[in-house]
Amino acid sequence: MMAVLLSLALLFTELSLLAFGGGNTILPEMQRAVVQVHHWMSAQEFSALFALAQAAPGPNMMIVPLIGWQVAGWSGLLVSSLAKFGPSSVVTLIVMGGWKRYKDRPWRQVIQRGLVPVTVGLVVSSGLLIAKASATTLSLAGVIALCTLLALNKRIHPLWVLAVGAVLGMVLG
Repeated sequence: MMAVLLSLALLFTELSLLAFGGGNTILPEMQRAVVQVHHWMSAQEFSALFALAQAAPGPNMMIVPLIGWQVAGWSGLLVSSLAKFGPSSVVTLIVMGGWKRYKDRPWRQVIQRGLVPVTVGLVVSSGLLIAKASATTLSLAGVIALCTLLALNKRIHPLWVLAVGAVLGMVLG
């Protein structure tokens, strides 16, 4: 059990420090580590935990404590949460002081503009990974495509898109 907790701590500390542009940017690496490296769950179980985490109120990284709990119970939940949210919070506090101090420097704007495509690419990669794991049938792939189009092209609240996807998934899946 101690080895599993240590693995959770190391994994989520590393991911915490790599989560540049938001938590969803690390989903592909999180899924790879949890599913392929450690074999703690299947891709479908990871996708289900992600969907549950997104449906729940709160931060979009609620998947982290869910993974910890699934892998090692309450102690896994605590270890994974502290490892994921602690290091990045400390780094953010330190960096924000300097970031504010240099707010008028031209290099700061260049860095910000350069990070936009990196962040967008990581978020798109995360979406594709979750979609691939969730599209176990052709009809579910259609539901994913429809919900993606709705979210991108219509001014519909994301919870409505989630509800449409859930209903269609239950009916067609």
